[in-house]
Amino acid sequence: MRKRLLLILSFLISAASALTDGDDATALQTLYSSLGSPWSLTSWVASNGDPCGQSWKGVVCAGSSVKEINLPGLSLNGQLSYNLGLLKSLHVMDLSNNQLSGDVPYSLPPNLKTLNLGSNSLAGNLPYSLSTMTGLVNLYLGNNRFSGNLVDVFSNLGNLTVLDLSFNNMSGNLPQSFSSLYSLSSLYLQNNHLTGDLNMLATLQLQNLNIENNQFSGWLPASFSSIPNLRVGGNSFSSSPAPPPPPFTPPPPVPTSGREPNAKASSTNAENGKKPSINGGAIAGIVFALILSIIVAGLVVVFLRRRSRHNGNDEEKFQSTAPVLGSYTPETPAKEKHEFMASLLPPETVLKPPPSENFKEPIIEKVLGRKASSRRGKSPISASAYSVADLQLATNSFSQEQLLGTGALGPVYRGELSNGKILAVRKIDLSSAPSVQKEDDFMDIVSSISRLRHANLAELVGYCAEHGQRLLVYEYFQRGALSDILHTWDESFRSELTWNIRVKIALGTARALEYLHEECQPAVIHRNLKSANILLDDELNPHLSDSGISTLSSNPDMQVSTTVFPSGYSAPECIMSGIYTWESDVYGFGVVLLELLTGRKPMDSTRPRAEQSLVRWATPQLHDIDALGSMVDPCLNGMYPAKSLSRFADIIAQCIQPEMEFRPPMSEVVQSLVRLMQRASLNKRRPGED
Repeated sequence: MRKRLLLILSFLISAASALTDGDDATALQTLYSSLGSPWSLTSWVASNGDPCGQSWKGVVCAGSSVKEINLPGLSLNGQLSYNLGLLKSLHVMDLSNNQLSGDVPYSLPPNLKTLNLGSNSLAGNLPYSLSTMTGLVNLYLGNNRFSGNLVDVFSNLGNLTVLDLSFNNMSGNLPQSFSSLYSLSSLYLQNNHLTGDLNMLATLQLQNLNIENNQFSGWLPASFSSIPNLRVGGNSFSSSPAPPPPPFTPPPPVPTSGREPNAKASSTNAENGKKPSINGGAIAGIVFALILSIIVAGLVVVFLRRRSRHNGNDEEKFQSTAPVLGSYTPETPAKEKHEFMASLLPPETVLKPPPSENFKEPIIEKVLGRKASSRRGKSPISASAYSVADLQLATNSFSQEQLLGTGALGPVYRGELSNGKILAVRKIDLSSAPSVQKEDDFMDIVSSISRLRHANLAELVGYCAEHGQRLLVYEYFQRGALSDILHTWDESFRSELTWNIRVKIALGTARALEYLHEECQPAVIHRNLKSANILLDDELNPHLSDSGISTLSSNPDMQVSTTVFPSGYSAPECIMSGIYTWESDVYGFGVVLLELLTGRKPMDSTRPRAEQSLVRWATPQLHDIDALGSMVDPCLNGMYPAKSLSRFADIIAQCIQPEMEFRPPMSEVVQSLVRLMQRASLNKRRPGED
């Protein structure tokens, strides 16, 4: 008994004397396991470690906080761990020149200044958590296997000075947010498959720019001539004279923090005792703007006074000869309130008029020669606009032979463009979606969907809003939907879905939902999560389709609908009240996991009555070890790790809880699936546990 007490006391003393912050120690221990516990990391351990107190190799501490991790060129294998976000004090992370694989995790140290993952075998796309790392100064991701369109994560990275994405497989246009990288001095994009123009780089004060061996086109901005180290070969830039800039182009925004391009000149003037001067062109511009403002204001006043006389109630409408200085009361008619407010607004602002058959276009729009648009101020649409003729030609006039399937919003067709690119074209049935009959409403939805960018989402690449037609154009995935493979009677197809592939599909879909629920602002509730909406590419990676088709809610916690998505996936609260929350998506995801586990359909009337509902049949057996083995899809032929099966069943049980408040958020589900995969890869499997 005394020995046992001494052991406990010694353990407590050693724990109390540990120097390293608890979260930092946990994160590094998990990283060590995720890297395969390499022998080259001397002093590192997988549990009960003290990185700062034990001087772990490559770890630099300040007090109890880990400040740097420097492990370049150590032939490290494995993957990056899922909980790196615990390293709140980490400023430098260098794991370059190793053999790391897999995706970069979403959870990264939030206060990093330097992240160097160059020269590894990392794949997938850039994690969206980069957009929150506002203190990042150096980002090195070159010489990896990143692919897909370059995600828009750069809007808030105003302190970034070096960005290296060279020698990857990135494609698509550069995001417009590159123009907000006002501190950037070195940009390396060579040897990718990037397209489009480079206008968003025109205002940057770059010293080094390498864009060789891509597919950029258009014209090189004139400002590139001042870049000391410029390499642009291997692209398709035009040799003809560049078009003039559009009139009234606003100057680039002045940064509020970080390095300001004109800071040096301003400080020089201050030192020399000179006051900044305004040149003649600026004075002329100011005078012109003042004259134009006076003219517009005068026309507004004249128009409003004439309108008031025309209606025969001058004395009631205006108590002053200057409407701009007038006032209105709660009893003032709606039209007068609108006119009064329009007179107070600057010329660029247009108020939506009150409903009226005789209400005409505001005088402000007439004076400035512009047509009123309800879409002013909306974010730009990155998807391409297609004509009806283009899509008719691509789909053979929407022939039955090209039909891929029919959903709640209408049929989906396979289309092939003249350049050979294959697309999936959804033709929206306006009777099923009356909310998009107005073109502006449809364009709002297109704008919302086009901003959704994730490696595990089916990307919206185009749209059509001609001649009363409403069509959405998506990426096409040759392997089709998960449901097609999972529920086919052809075992040669189902045999491709090994246990590891099924877990990979589950993890990719979970990450897509995590992005929709927790990364998007506002959050997006999918509302139609099912295996038929999980599309597979040639490498059986999942891509969640139909994301964002439901109206985005201003309240991300709840959406209400009068319709319920297909039977078998519906959470109890959806059936009872039509209320959709992120928890409802989690329930649907749990049903998809059950399909992956059992190979069964969510509802199957061909089975005995007690087995027709997959959830009702499976729930009592998920924690029964003996019964669990009999539930597994026979096509797996027993080739699965028993421990992974049990953990997979635990995740399912959490997701399909009948009480919505007990279901976990998708970030927790992602972490559980990542841990499941990591443990499976770290433990040697016995025979029969492939």
